[in-house]
Amino acid sequence: MIRKCTGSDLETIYEIINDASIAYKGHIPADRWKEPYMPMDELKHEISEGVVFYCLEEENEILGVMGIQYVLDVKLIRHAYVRTKKQKGGIGAQLLQHLTNNQEKPILIGTWKDAAWAIDFYLKNGLRQVSEEEKNALLKKYWNIPDRQVETSVVLTNK
Repeated sequence: MIRKCTGSDLETIYEIINDASIAYKGHIPADRWKEPYMPMDELKHEISEGVVFYCLEEENEILGVMGIQYVLDVKLIRHAYVRTKKQKGGIGAQLLQHLTNNQEKPILIGTWKDAAWAIDFYLKNGLRQVSEEEKNALLKKYWNIPDRQVETSVVLTNK
């Protein structure tokens, strides 16, 4: 079952993000890696900035989370993670489909340039990667991230 997360899910969201994000270690630039990957105060800040998390839950266990954030004239997919032990089972695809189906506004997704598995996932699920020039403009307009992260990221879209 996919449902909107509640405040009582905060610890589980934190746990899943930091479990699954370990895949980035050694792949993304070392100056962008930290442990935990997303500290609790950063997660709370993201939620206060409008990221709404959804989760896929089976037998009372949350297996994956994905956020969506309305920014100006687009919707951003943010912080998409599946428990390491449950990856490759279609959970991410179900969450992505749930959040992107029947959306009138363009969907944008940013991820790390060196996270080939993440880029492949989004491409397999019908998104396309934008050009370097368009990526730079989109990241500056819709995200609040450091220049170094802009340099080392890609953007995908459904439009």
